[in-house]
Amino acid sequence: MAGTEINNQGRAVRPGEELDWEALDEALKKAIPGLRGEPVVSQFPGGNSNLTYRLQYADDDLVVRRPPFGTKASSAHSMIREYRIMSGLKPVYPAVPEMLYYSDDASIIGSEFYVMRRVEGAVIRKVLPAQWQLGTADIRHLCTRFWEKLIELHQVNVVDAGLEDFGRADGYVERQVLGWNGRYQRVTTPDVDPFADVQEWLKAHMPVDSGRQSILHGDYRIDNVVLDHERPHDILAVLDWEISALGDPLMDLGSSLAYWMQPDDPAELRGLSMQPSMVPGMLTRKEILALYQDRTGVETGDFDFYLVFGYWRIAVILQQIYYRYFNGQTSDQRFAGFGRAVQSLGVHCQELIAG
Repeated sequence: MAGTEINNQGRAVRPGEELDWEALDEALKKAIPGLRGEPVVSQFPGGNSNLTYRLQYADDDLVVRRPPFGTKASSAHSMIREYRIMSGLKPVYPAVPEMLYYSDDASIIGSEFYVMRRVEGAVIRKVLPAQWQLGTADIRHLCTRFWEKLIELHQVNVVDAGLEDFGRADGYVERQVLGWNGRYQRVTTPDVDPFADVQEWLKAHMPVDSGRQSILHGDYRIDNVVLDHERPHDILAVLDWEISALGDPLMDLGSSLAYWMQPDDPAELRGLSMQPSMVPGMLTRKEILALYQDRTGVETGDFDFYLVFGYWRIAVILQQIYYRYFNGQTSDQRFAGFGRAVQSLGVHCQELIAG
């Protein structure tokens, strides 16, 4: 079914994104006991940034992550950060894959990388699998559990996870606003507006530092979780921790809600939907905010800043990728329309601000 990787299998490796499989196989067999035979190699189609490959051995099933080819931000694609946060979370937040190996030896595949054990389950994208035959109540249950898993993450004790030095929570909002504005300014292209007014509004409306310190996923979406085949509301693993951090959890919630489209959103926004959030039974953004406040006690009534920031951050992420495509650093045709998407998101930010 289009838009659904129900078996989370992987596909043929995209042209230009092949690795030195022989060198990788040799390194993995030295680092991970018991690997036998030659691996069957494939690539996961999801994700627009870091590259994810599957190496299926006779007696093990591994996933390898490395940064993209071409220009990349110094911290946004840090493999050691991903490896460390999942290693720390595993004992206190079991919904992460098992970490097996990290290497910064670029002579193996041309960059740092890490290896984790593949979690068997379903990864859904734009549609829910018809074979699940989910009714409205089932979909609501799945949706509620999805957002509760983010709430559980925000309530993890960072000391228990050994991640108290993973970053500075104080001043997080300001660093995020200035950081994302700066990233956008560095990757502008002549066919997309600069949106200086949006950047200035965010700088002028930053909330006072809340003092809350949570582990933030940074890119929490349905296609970044692995669901149980038989019980789809059970989340087996949360994936893609490349921009995780410590900071105000409302920033994380705002970023996730910006991905969450509703039937009453503008058409150009609905056209960017990457998950089945408009299916009958899914919670609205208002209902999600109420759920978050009920479970955490954190006030979510005045949420305009966080939502505008969320949309703007997505625009910057897409523009960073589009910049690589625009300048010929990648030929991946999935990125050809990202400039138009950035334009739509920036205009939506302007409309929210004006409203």
